[in-house]
Amino acid sequence: MHGRGVARGRPPHRPAGPVPADGRSLVSALRTHLGTAVGTAVLGVLVWRLGTGALLDGLHRIDAATVLAALGIGLVTTVFSAWRWALVARGLRISLPLGPAVADYYRALFLNAALPGGVLGDVHRAVRHGHSAGDLGRGVRAVVLERVAGQVALIGAGAAVLLAMPSPVRAEVRYLAPLVALALLGALAVVLALRMNRVPARRGRALRSALAEAREGLLSRRNLPGVAGSSAVVLAGHLTMFVLAARVAGSGASVAVLTPLAVLALLAMGLPLNVGGWGPREGVTAWAFGAAGLGAGTGLGVAVVYGVLSLVASLPGAVALVARRRTVRYARPPAESEPESEPDPGPAPSQAAAGTAARVTGVSAVSSPKYAPKESARLASSSFPFSADPSEGRPMTPESV
Repeated sequence: MHGRGVARGRPPHRPAGPVPADGRSLVSALRTHLGTAVGTAVLGVLVWRLGTGALLDGLHRIDAATVLAALGIGLVTTVFSAWRWALVARGLRISLPLGPAVADYYRALFLNAALPGGVLGDVHRAVRHGHSAGDLGRGVRAVVLERVAGQVALIGAGAAVLLAMPSPVRAEVRYLAPLVALALLGALAVVLALRMNRVPARRGRALRSALAEAREGLLSRRNLPGVAGSSAVVLAGHLTMFVLAARVAGSGASVAVLTPLAVLALLAMGLPLNVGGWGPREGVTAWAFGAAGLGAGTGLGVAVVYGVLSLVASLPGAVALVARRRTVRYARPPAESEPESEPDPGPAPSQAAAGTAARVTGVSAVSSPKYAPKESARLASSSFPFSADPSEGRPMTPESV
C-alpha cells in the first residue's frame, strides 16, 4: 500500500532534450519573418527597377514647414483615434481616460513604425491597458474592436471612392463589388444560422459574448456617433497626409485624382507583409501612379515621403515612451482609509490568560499586530487587483487584498 502511494506520487518521466515550441508561437514567428522578407523584397525590386532618383528628390524637398504640418496632422489623427479607443473601452466597461489613451496611442504608432510587423505597438497598448485596468481580456478586445472600426471605415469609404471616382481599378472594383456583397450576405446568414440553431454551449457563449461586446463597443446608441465621427476624421487626416506627400514629391495632380490612389495605398498598408508599414504601400502606389499616367517613379517617391512623414508624426510617441513612468496606471483601486487614532486596547491580559485564549481559538501569535506586515508592503500589494497568495485557505478575491 505504501509502495503504491509512493509510485503514484512520483512525477511523470519526461524525455530529455529541448521542449518543443508552442505551435501558435511558431506560426506567429514565421508570419512575422515572412512579412519582413516580402516587404524587403518589394522595396528591393522597386529600387532596382525604378532607381532612386525620384525617391531621393522627394526626400530632399522635406523642409521644416512640412515637418510641422505632418506633426499637426498626426496630432489630430492620434487624438481622435485615442478618443475612439476610449469610447470602445467604455462600451466594454473598462476605464480609459483620454490623456493616457493619447500617450499610449502615440507610443503604439511609434512602435508600429519602428518595429517589423506593423502591429507590435497595438499589442503593447492592448496588454498594458488590460493589466492596468485589471482585465487583460477586455483590454485586448477593446484594441481589436478599435482597429476593426478603423478598417471598416477605410474599406467602406474606399469602396465608395473607388466605385464613384476614376481610378486604375474602377472597372475591377465594379466587377468585384457584387461578389463581395454576396460573400458578406453569406457570412451574415451563417452567423444568423449559428445563433438560431443550438451550438455547443462553450462556443455559443463565446459567440454571444463577442457579438454583445461588438454591439456595445461599436454599435450602441451612445458610442456609434463618436466612433463613426472619429473614424471619418482619422481617414480624412490620412488622405490629407498623402496629398501633402504628393505635393512634396513634386506631383501636381489634383486632389480628385490623388484620392483614389491614396485609398489604394492605405488599403495596401493593411496587408501583413511589410516592414514597419513599408513594402506593399510603395509597390501599390508606384503601380497606381503608373497606371494613372503620373509615372511609377513619382508614385514611389510619394509613398516614401508619406512613410517618412508618418514616422515624423509618430515621433512624440518616442518621447512618451522614454518619459513614461512605470507606476502610472489607468485605474487604481480605492485606497483604504486609515484610522485617525488607535482605539484604547484596555488593560493588557495576563500572560497565562493570553496563552489559554490562543490555545482555545487556535489563532497563532504571528497574527498579532506586532508581527503584522509593514504598511509599505501592504500598499504595494494593494496595487494589484488580486492577491498573489491565498489568505487563510479562502479563495482570492478583491476583498482579500
